[in-house]
Amino acid sequence: MLHQLPLTPATQAATTLPVMEQFYTIQGEGYNTGRAAYFIRLGGCDVGCVWCDVKESWPLDAHPRHALPDLVAAVTAHPGRNVVITGGEPLMHELGPLTAALQQAGCQTWIETSGAYPLSGNWNWICVSPKKFKAPLPAVLAAAHELKIVVFNKSDFAWAEEHAALVGPDCRLYLQPEWSKAAAMTPLIVEYVKNNPRWQVSLQTHKYLDIP
Repeated sequence: MLHQLPLTPATQAATTLPVMEQFYTIQGEGYNTGRAAYFIRLGGCDVGCVWCDVKESWPLDAHPRHALPDLVAAVTAHPGRNVVITGGEPLMHELGPLTAALQQAGCQTWIETSGAYPLSGNWNWICVSPKKFKAPLPAVLAAAHELKIVVFNKSDFAWAEEHAALVGPDCRLYLQPEWSKAAAMTPLIVEYVKNNPRWQVSLQTHKYLDIP
């Protein structure tokens, strides 16, 4: 007979997570652009990007908590098995139990993070998109499969190179125009990538497609 430990506050937190929204869509950015993926957007963020387009995700306690089996059931109700954990800042939470449950169900686990908190969980793909308001941790940058720099102004190119020096040799490097500055920044990104071809262009294709 399986012995089940009583739920303490710590174990309760490990078996539920605050979810702002979850949906099945197409990944619109970076290396996995165009692939079907189920997004789980967790609540809580203190990084504070002025141009964040999901500021409603910032409050930690404003979102309903979901049990891990319910999240896995929602994911596996769809044919895709790629799961993106995003936020907010997802690494504010202990993600080991969630990734274990998802991978046991046959899912690929991907994360989109600023890298400002220690890495938890087991990941098939780690996208680090650092923000100026709270620096990424060196250990998270070293683990990144993908470095995605959002270009808001011209000084961001030098800032991108500073972070590219901190990732591993096989990490993919992306420059992505901030949506409200796309008209001004995209031509600069195109020229920069032409002159620095280890970088690639990333676009928010889901916004052009008008999907979540």
